[in-house]
Amino acid sequence: MLPVARLRDPSLHHARTGCPFHDVRQMLKEAGLRPTRQRLALGWLLFAKGDRHISAEILHEEAQRARFPVSLATVYNTLHQFTEVGLLRELALDGSRAFFDTNVHDHHHFFLEGENELLDIPLSAVNMDKTPEPPPGYEVARVDVVVRVRRKSTS
Repeated sequence: MLPVARLRDPSLHHARTGCPFHDVRQMLKEAGLRPTRQRLALGWLLFAKGDRHISAEILHEEAQRARFPVSLATVYNTLHQFTEVGLLRELALDGSRAFFDTNVHDHHHFFLEGENELLDIPLSAVNMDKTPEPPPGYEVARVDVVVRVRRKSTS
């Protein structure tokens, strides 16, 4: 079980201390990351609110509002470090905007155009009867489906 899943698993509440920073510290250690001050603070901001989709810019704003001075570069670095160890899942949209998902289990997404928001789609709601064969020597790691939606026009 991934460390972030253990942090949220109700059957493992006895393993948690109730102290968010201690629990995030333990999650980071289990993922093989040193629990620095920045990682602890950003981890708490990310994971204390449950499953969510967040950009580096939004997390940076949240950190500033929480009076945690951190640079946008540090936020980006931390998000990528969390992604590398499996605590987050990165979703790149439009080649210029990336979102980070705290739900690392297999699922798909609606992207709300014009609102720059993602919503989860359960894995079972998308029918993937046949995927293309990967090139020789490769295997499919994950299939990400992003369904782009927009509000209906009222005309």
